[in-house]
Amino acid sequence: MKKIYLFDLDSTITKGEILPTIAKKIGKEDEMKRLTEMCMTQDIPFDEGLKKRMGMLKDIPVSTIDETILDIPLNEKLVDFINKHKNECYIVSGSVDTFIKKLMKKMNMENNYFSSRATVKNDRIESIDFVIDKEEVAMDFINKKEYKVIAIGDGSNDAKMAKIADVGIAFGGVRKIAPSLLEAADYATYSEEELCELLEKM
Repeated sequence: MKKIYLFDLDSTITKGEILPTIAKKIGKEDEMKRLTEMCMTQDIPFDEGLKKRMGMLKDIPVSTIDETILDIPLNEKLVDFINKHKNECYIVSGSVDTFIKKLMKKMNMENNYFSSRATVKNDRIESIDFVIDKEEVAMDFINKKEYKVIAIGDGSNDAKMAKIADVGIAFGGVRKIAPSLLEAADYATYSEEELCELLEKM
């Protein structure tokens, strides 16, 4: 049976939280962090929270946003694992496609990711057209009955994906793991090195 690894992006592969980093440019970092935390702990639904957070960034050029994301440090050992097992790995991100395309290209994963989608006009986000359901992405692989699905993340929007996967891993190396994900996961690990060791054993 072929293994498939489904990785969250924000605070799993990245060492910083993407939207708060962007919001810092317009002096709204604290407000964005608060909203992000509410999404990660399920105080508000993820799709509602994403649209609110995107609304805060509507006046920042998309070209500025994607360059800012490129500057966020990555968990390089994890990126090395992903590149080593590229044909088995996918990024499943709640972030919108136009924000992360350059980062996916930098990671050599431009053909191996799923994300929310947005319409851009005049270098600004015009609308959020699709909010990804990570559980549905995982289910698509599970339904093919030829994959062992391993899901890795840190937030509440990763919980359902982790629960239905053959193996769910909660990663707390960047931020505190969401309680709902801790309940759903088979494993919890708190360092990049431990996570990579665990992934190699799957």
